[in-house]
Amino acid sequence: MASLLLIPVLGYLCLLAFLYFAQASLIFPVARIAPAGPLPAIAEPLELAAASGERLRGIHIPSGRPGQAGTLILGFGGNATDAGATAALLHDLFPEADVAAFHYRGYPPSEGKPGAAALQADALLIHDFLRRRLHPARIVVAGFSVGGGVAAALAARRPIDGLILVTPFDSLAAVASSHYPWVPVRLLLRHNMELAADLRAIRVPVAIIAGGRDTLVPPARTEALRRALPHLAFDRTIPNAGHNDIYADPAFPRAMREALAAMAAGAR
Repeated sequence: MASLLLIPVLGYLCLLAFLYFAQASLIFPVARIAPAGPLPAIAEPLELAAASGERLRGIHIPSGRPGQAGTLILGFGGNATDAGATAALLHDLFPEADVAAFHYRGYPPSEGKPGAAALQADALLIHDFLRRRLHPARIVVAGFSVGGGVAAALAARRPIDGLILVTPFDSLAAVASSHYPWVPVRLLLRHNMELAADLRAIRVPVAIIAGGRDTLVPPARTEALRRALPHLAFDRTIPNAGHNDIYADPAFPRAMREALAAMAAGAR
């Protein structure tokens, strides 16, 4: 009888061990990334070295107004998104602005291995590099899904002019716990992102764009983030949008443009 009782216990422990060691590939599914489509002819490649020596590569799409130090929109995509797709999306939405996005560490052609702490540290280097290179008058950061965790860490540590978060959450551990209540997530998670904690004390205007049918990020997790923000300048829920199809919803481009306008108004 004791031996029979050990079987489910051992199975549970094996599952926990799998989740602990496989979580990097589950959170950052490099193998699932599809290359972006053709970029505008004016796009230029970017490259810099991470603190540990790996080369990080990105894309800059100019506004088409050379010599004018306007707005730079720095994008951080979802966990299975190519940086070229993020840059192209932002360029389509905001052709009047400069746009930049980098492939996350470990996402080809960037080198190294992805991890929450590494991506957040790289974001600081990317911000500093772009500020020196482009001399923008304003920097607005856009974070999509998990990219919101990278963007929030940057906003807490560098001066920016606005933060747009799409399908965001308050804590990656809280999201995982809501999906897997039978797993001691906070004990196992090595790649946490705490947006609410990062943003609780900042005075930068923040915009939230959420999907009313998002099943990946429970509404409670977005609501917890809202309550933590001292300066929520724009808040829009697109009723029929899910986590991944929100970008195809006709209301999404308008919401993004209104969010950027709210950033400018909130920064004054």
